[in-house]
Amino acid sequence: MSLPDLKSKVRDFWQANPCGAKFAREEVGTPEFFETVERHRYETEWHIPQVVNFERWRERDVLEVGCGLGTDAARFARAGAHYSGIDLTHRSIELARERFRQERLTGEFQVGDAEQLPFPDNSFDLFYSHGVLHHTPDIEKAVGEAHRVLRPGGEAMVMLYHRRSFNYYVNIMLLRRLGIRLLGFNRGPALVHRLTGEDEDRLAEYQRMYRRDRVAALARDNFLNHNTDGVGNPLARVFTRNEARSLFGEFGELKTEVHFLNKRWIPLVGRLLPPALERSLAGSVGWHLWIVGRKCK
Repeated sequence: MSLPDLKSKVRDFWQANPCGAKFAREEVGTPEFFETVERHRYETEWHIPQVVNFERWRERDVLEVGCGLGTDAARFARAGAHYSGIDLTHRSIELARERFRQERLTGEFQVGDAEQLPFPDNSFDLFYSHGVLHHTPDIEKAVGEAHRVLRPGGEAMVMLYHRRSFNYYVNIMLLRRLGIRLLGFNRGPALVHRLTGEDEDRLAEYQRMYRRDRVAALARDNFLNHNTDGVGNPLARVFTRNEARSLFGEFGELKTEVHFLNKRWIPLVGRLLPPALERSLAGSVGWHLWIVGRKCK
């Protein structure tokens, strides 16, 4: 598949599935919807405010690539940042703008591509992208764009999926590869739904895909794609710390951190983990690999 065709598929998937929308049952675009999405995000990924320190960016120029529903965007704007957000899809931009309208927040939004940012060189103090760049076909080009639009001394703060994580090795590549065989049975989606809580309609879609071509469904890259952000996701990648450091090699003062151990991914005992143990495990085998670096010149 050509890169333009893959990019089109990525756009179509996220246009139909705005990131985070599945965690709210309220009508999409209502204040209640946005409140539920935000509450779920920071209860589940409580580390985000600690890592980002939104207040630190007051009166500074922030670019978020892949703004989604505008959840982190609202935090930046409430803290007084000069916020700009882009997203590959019109749907996310519409929803993010609506969120800002409801809260009377100030920010700029536009449809844009991480690989071709519509901004001049040296425009921002922070390039922020959470869980987005591992979905773009030419991630090297996207990282180059991040460096280009930052001012000297500006900071890049990016989250990518972590290869050496519990979620990748145990949840996705072991338990889910075993569990997918249950979808061979007629009542498979209902059974897997009861075991995991996964959406039954998406499981039924996955069942059809699995039955059409079991070999393709179990191929490592395809399997990863469909088991990160939902069935039909055309592209997802995972990175080790060393791979991330190489990818961001043009940046100085580079550091990596690992966070986020979603307890629902741990069978039977996950919800019983005490917070201290959860934090300890998340710091080594968490799913979210954060890369923070500074543009030196």
